[in-house]
Amino acid sequence: MRTKKNGFHYNLMVLPGIVFLALFSIVPMFYAVMAFQNFKPGRGIRGSEWVGLDNITYLFQLPDSRQIFFNTIFLAVLKIIANLIVPLVFALLLNEVRQRFLRKSIQTIVYLPHFLSWVLLATIFFDVFSLDGIVNKVFGLFGIDPVLFYASNKWFPAIIVGTDVWKEFGFNAIVYLAALTGINPVLYEAANIDGASRFRQLWHVTLPGVRTTVVLLGTLALGNVMNANFDQIFNMYNPLVYQSSDIIDTYVYRVGLNDLQYSLATAVGLFKSVVSFILVVVSYVLASRFANYRIF
Repeated sequence: MRTKKNGFHYNLMVLPGIVFLALFSIVPMFYAVMAFQNFKPGRGIRGSEWVGLDNITYLFQLPDSRQIFFNTIFLAVLKIIANLIVPLVFALLLNEVRQRFLRKSIQTIVYLPHFLSWVLLATIFFDVFSLDGIVNKVFGLFGIDPVLFYASNKWFPAIIVGTDVWKEFGFNAIVYLAALTGINPVLYEAANIDGASRFRQLWHVTLPGVRTTVVLLGTLALGNVMNANFDQIFNMYNPLVYQSSDIIDTYVYRVGLNDLQYSLATAVGLFKSVVSFILVVVSYVLASRFANYRIF
């Protein structure tokens, strides 16, 4: 009887999350039919004209469509690679710090940026990379001319990837640090007895110990290839760098809310969701095969 009562309390705790999920994730799916209509707000979904795949066809005929998809995949892939390598290297270096207090302090400091919003960070980075910002002032000390980072399609993708890594690498390193604690200390003792240096222990004991974790995170990251972080780019980009930073999500925002082309924006979003779903399925299949990771 008590178990049932506790179960009811747990279900009651989960209820707000279920309601939130239903309102903002499940209910909107029914409105995906707008992608196949010439939607008119005055007529509603039932009264709007059905056009089939015309919106999808028109999407691929747009001159900007290729650039948008390329930017999305390019930025997302760079972020995935960087967010795998940098946290791993940081975790390996931090693991070599023997003073417990220093190691915990560094870990706490570097994962704090994860909890800051991009609205705040975008303002900070704009000041840092502005024409009279600290970066250009450092360049000036070495005789380098100031750079308009926020107006350069050459530099802006690097800023997007670099700031994303700076914000997330400390938090992402927690997974690798947890994997490092799971390595049997006896392996290090045996390697030390055999005369292995710290580098040899790192190469032959530590890296093989976290290899499964790296493979798992890498395969699961494939599901985010179509996501290049809307929050970050929306708060940092401007029309001067659309060529190198305009992604699917920002394009949907502008077309749907600014230009009021609801059907086209829905078609773009639906296409992205279908591709993302396929990539998620593929990533979990690969994770199950190469890292023995299963959800069900």
